[in-house]
Amino acid sequence: MGQPDAGAPASDAVPEVPGSGTERVALTPAAADLLVKLTDLHGPLMFHQSGGCCDGSAPMCYPDGDFKTGNSDVHLGDLQVDGLEKPIGFWMSASQYEYWKHTHLTVDVVKGRGSGFSVEAPEGVRFLIRSRLFTDDEWRALENKD
Repeated sequence: MGQPDAGAPASDAVPEVPGSGTERVALTPAAADLLVKLTDLHGPLMFHQSGGCCDGSAPMCYPDGDFKTGNSDVHLGDLQVDGLEKPIGFWMSASQYEYWKHTHLTVDVVKGRGSGFSVEAPEGVRFLIRSRLFTDDEWRALENKD
């Protein structure tokens, strides 16, 4: 299966919560609903997207600050969720970012077992990333911001 042309609109767009994301990352309604529930259980949350072992390249959700970020991580933005006071930071390892920097990410949730390290695991669901290439216009706008 090939990637969509960077200049063409995504043909299988994923529904996103308006205003939930940044230019680089957003949430589906199901992910936003789960994050409200998980915040009630665990307090403020954060995401880290690695490209490593354990659960492959699934986004890992932690209590905010439990995963220590540093110079080897890129902050893609803060996700706004209705009903939560504090936005949810989304981080990615710099090496993974080099592969995904041309891609808009949407955090979604599906049934199934995820990693034991991520806070949604006991709920019988797991977060995953749905992605699409940026359009040429989106990419130009992002390059001008950096």
